[in-house]
Amino acid sequence: MTTRRLVLTRSAAVIGAASTGLLLPQIARAQSDKVRVGFMLPYTGTFAQLGVAIENGFMMALNEQGGKLGGREVEFFKVDDESNPAKGIENANRLVQRDKVDVLVGTVHSGVQMGIHKVARDSGVLSLIPNAGVHVATRAQCAPNVYRTSFSNSQPTLALGKAMMDRGHKKAVWITWNYAAGEEAFEGFEKGYTEAGGTIIKKLGVPFPNVEFQALLTEIASLNPDAVACFFAGGGAAKFLKDFAAAGLNKNIQLYGSGFLTEGVLEAAGPAADGVLTTMHYSDSLDTPRNKQFRLSYAKTFKAQPDVYAVQGYDTGLLLVKGANAVKGDLSNKQALYAAMDGAVIDSPRGKWTMSKAHNPIQDMYLRKVVNGENKVIGIAGKAVADSAAGCRMG
Repeated sequence: MTTRRLVLTRSAAVIGAASTGLLLPQIARAQSDKVRVGFMLPYTGTFAQLGVAIENGFMMALNEQGGKLGGREVEFFKVDDESNPAKGIENANRLVQRDKVDVLVGTVHSGVQMGIHKVARDSGVLSLIPNAGVHVATRAQCAPNVYRTSFSNSQPTLALGKAMMDRGHKKAVWITWNYAAGEEAFEGFEKGYTEAGGTIIKKLGVPFPNVEFQALLTEIASLNPDAVACFFAGGGAAKFLKDFAAAGLNKNIQLYGSGFLTEGVLEAAGPAADGVLTTMHYSDSLDTPRNKQFRLSYAKTFKAQPDVYAVQGYDTGLLLVKGANAVKGDLSNKQALYAAMDGAVIDSPRGKWTMSKAHNPIQDMYLRKVVNGENKVIGIAGKAVADSAAGCRMG
């Protein structure tokens, strides 16, 4: 690693394919028959663990192909995006213009993703989104060369409404951080819950990344709803879970959330998370042969347990495998490449899913309950849940 920001790997040519970038001169292509894959992920800071999990999953999918894509090898280039939106365009351009990557894989942070997205739309480079759920990427700014393999921010919460109503929770309060992901998660919740017959009696917000929840928890107690639904993630989610329980609200008010409320924070939250219900496109405890096989293989390979981010990275690799194999490694055959990816059925640890016309997964959302420190799947909250793709005009 030459700097904290840039990691350039030229020796990891263990998996393969070849292509022609839209903006690259033929003389540059003649120097190598390897596909050039760029990872633009967080490798330092708060989201570093997520970036590593995504890369691990991606590499696992390609290694299952015997280390090749369409019979060709791969050269890897890596940039630490630092979860810094201000550097998003600069870092993406470094990979596309200097390193001349054929495929750009990234990222976690939606603000950084918008920088990648601009570069992808301007250059035509194949862009694979393994996490960031920002709506516009597969809505108003959808593009033929941009594919998301994770979720849109409103998909998990879209599935909450029916589950809540089925449990008799007809009046709810919504709470989240006041930022884009929170607003987009609310969109899904509002649609799903009101269409199921529920009433949102109050929408509460706290500035991001503030974790001082006490005043709002007092207000929730005074409103006495049947349930509270929310979107929080990471350390803030653990703090909210503990504060909600400390205020005694968990005794009489059922807490629901997007799956990120309890994803990766159960140890930190401890008993405060017990009984919390969430909706998510994956759970570690998913009891299927496919998931068990994936988890065992991942653990053996990386000496760590996979999470939802590893699954999303893995599925990103599977999607690229489908496309590259269909064109026998010739990624310059854009029409056939995109057709193969558009029509792909991904046999994922989360369950089989397909790609929407806007290039966002159509996937099941599981209802999960925290039991003894684990997200236990107790049912399917929504079958084949799709994002609205509002404003997408694929050209």
